[in-house]
Amino acid sequence: MEGNMFCYQCQEAAKGTGCVLKGVCGKKDTTARYMDLLLFVVRGVSVAADALRTEGCQVDADTNAFVTDALFATITNANFDDESILARVRKGFLLRDRLKARAVDAGITLPEVDELTWCGEEEEYLAKSASVGVLREPDEDLRSLKELLMYGLKGMAAYHEHAMRLGFTEDAIHAFMQSALARITVQAMSADELVALVLEAGQYGVQVMALLDQANTTRYGHPELTKVNIGAGKNPGILISGHDLHDLEELLRQTEGTGVDVYTHSEMLPGHYYPAFKQY
Repeated sequence: MEGNMFCYQCQEAAKGTGCVLKGVCGKKDTTARYMDLLLFVVRGVSVAADALRTEGCQVDADTNAFVTDALFATITNANFDDESILARVRKGFLLRDRLKARAVDAGITLPEVDELTWCGEEEEYLAKSASVGVLREPDEDLRSLKELLMYGLKGMAAYHEHAMRLGFTEDAIHAFMQSALARITVQAMSADELVALVLEAGQYGVQVMALLDQANTTRYGHPELTKVNIGAGKNPGILISGHDLHDLEELLRQTEGTGVDVYTHSEMLPGHYYPAFKQY
């Protein structure tokens, strides 16, 4: 329905079945639907990129970075800024069309899918988003497997993005992510085939975690057992969460000597045991 959403990508989903009017996390229906449209664009970019790669053409770093960033941006609580999401949608359509042109020049025939052919105006974006979200797959089992894959790819993208910010990346990870997105877009996959693809995503998930560990330990040293102060001081403070140690490094540099304390939250607790941060 116009104005509605559907999201069940987190443990907070309403009634355990999915948020349909507004996210329990606070995400608005328009934001959720623009995210759906962004994923539609990402699938189109990935179909074109995968076709080029399959035919031996190199896929540029901008394409890899876009897919990684866009997937990361659609994680439940990563980005609720509608304009930021829409800027990625616009960028994605331009990138998709550039990849399509490369395929034409190379004599590569691309599949006829909506993700590659739709060229609506911006005032049509919100209406289009209603038909390209999670519920586009009518079969509940296939839908669940496709979304399980998507959430795995989003997590993979987040960790890969963190590693990329530290100068570490692997082409095989980019290639798998785009191939997986292309397959669920182009192919009529069975449940067994989707299960196999989800398991393959798990293998690449381990690979990207190893890459991130390599990036973190190369930049910040190998973790050490560390006692952590769990109290609070009287200075103004900034609370940092997430997994991006590059963000932590930047924040510590910017606040050094200012009298502002930095507190870690949840997943950022391990930041305490990297030697490079102990100078702060």
